[in-house]
Amino acid sequence: MNLIDGKKVASEIREGLKKDVLKLKEQGKRVPGLVTILVGDNPASQSYVNGKIKSSTEVGMLSKLEKLDKETSEEKLLQMIDSYNRNDDFDGILVQLPLPGHINEDKILNAVIPEKDVDGFHPVNVGKLVTGQDTLYPCTPAGVLELLKYYKIETRGKHVVVVGRSNIVGKPVANLMLQKKPYADAIVTVCHSAAKDLSAYTRQADILIVAIGRPRFIKADMVKEGAVVIDVGINRVAADNPKGYVNVGDVDFESVAPKTSFITPVPGGVGAMTISMLLKNTYKAYLMRTGN
Repeated sequence: MNLIDGKKVASEIREGLKKDVLKLKEQGKRVPGLVTILVGDNPASQSYVNGKIKSSTEVGMLSKLEKLDKETSEEKLLQMIDSYNRNDDFDGILVQLPLPGHINEDKILNAVIPEKDVDGFHPVNVGKLVTGQDTLYPCTPAGVLELLKYYKIETRGKHVVVVGRSNIVGKPVANLMLQKKPYADAIVTVCHSAAKDLSAYTRQADILIVAIGRPRFIKADMVKEGAVVIDVGINRVAADNPKGYVNVGDVDFESVAPKTSFITPVPGGVGAMTISMLLKNTYKAYLMRTGN
């Protein structure tokens, strides 16, 4: 069993970006800019946003936080997005989810122009992903591919089984794995809660990607010997420690790990990659917009 170290890969990506941004400064060019918009005071969202701001600043990017009251109207939020769509200092606009209930998330995400959609959620970018065009890919699925590439895990012709069909992970990662490109070009099956016997599918997987939000759901008898297991889940479960909880994946790591050839831990696996891929998307958006 080989452990896939997401923290290590994420750190190397950030170091590479830091060098790229420094070169831009040395050439007298403006640096990539990312604005994060946070509506309300959700503690988890605040924590995620703080991590994004810290990381983007560390690599030398222009980073800004717009913090809005939870009572902010949908119209005011749309106006703010429009102002950043037209602001050439910023290449990426990130609206932190979830949004308060009175705001339509789809409407907000669609308001960010595709060229600045560093989350990769806009229908235009989703359409480009599905049709195999270069675009800004959703960060977590892109992080999965980056890990497969870093560890030189063969994917061509392999059977990839994706458990989960969300628009954030399941659907985009399935489409990325279908692309006729290196570290993709796989045979892909997408499974979800409607499957009568989920294990009949998961046991066929050469590469099993799990993103269903159910703690320790995938057990050893659901995984074939020698499989590569990518655990995208992160779940907070009660524990007897000072915090009162631990974060665990959708895979029962202790029982599954011995059967695998490669496996991602939780924490320290795919989750560690997400912010680095966000920064990579911001830099890519900058290059696409400036032609540098």
